[in-house]
Amino acid sequence: MDREVAQGRVLDAAEELFYSRGIQTVGMDDIRGLSGVSLKRLYQLFGTKDQLVDAYLERRDLRWRQRLADHVEACGDPEGRIIAVFDWLGQWFNEPGFRGCAWINSYGELGTTSTTIATQARRHKQAFRRYLEKLTTDAHLPHDLAEHLLLLAEGAMVTAGIFGTPGTAAQARAAAGLLLESAKQARPPLPAR
Repeated sequence: MDREVAQGRVLDAAEELFYSRGIQTVGMDDIRGLSGVSLKRLYQLFGTKDQLVDAYLERRDLRWRQRLADHVEACGDPEGRIIAVFDWLGQWFNEPGFRGCAWINSYGELGTTSTTIATQARRHKQAFRRYLEKLTTDAHLPHDLAEHLLLLAEGAMVTAGIFGTPGTAAQARAAAGLLLESAKQARPPLPAR
């Protein structure tokens, strides 16, 4: 089995196990068992569990943000893209096996003792914030609206993960709509062309 295939299998197994059971409870032998990659090969690919956790969170981040962007960018209206974020959250919350946000879960589990996890969680959340800032800028809305939207989205993620209530996304969507309307009324008119 070549390196890329083995790496993919290991990361697939790590994602399934870390996300469903937590990082601390999953050992490298569990990853070996699910991936079918020998323990020796696993350690050749990822020298430590910490390196595997880092790679798992990095890959999940890229996939998560791409899926969000693909959904949001399908909406042609800049203001509609903001609301589309919450529509996408609703789809995500309804996926089988949804357990909340992987970065919030990982940070809650090990963020105070693992700089890798703390760094990955902050990096992911900062990228999400920047994306919301881009959406509000594209819609010619106040910059601080992105912070409010971030809090709504993050709160929805935590609530849906803890209570198993995917409808939380619809509640956050409604609140985002109110914030959007308020921001539109408060913004200065665009210059005439």
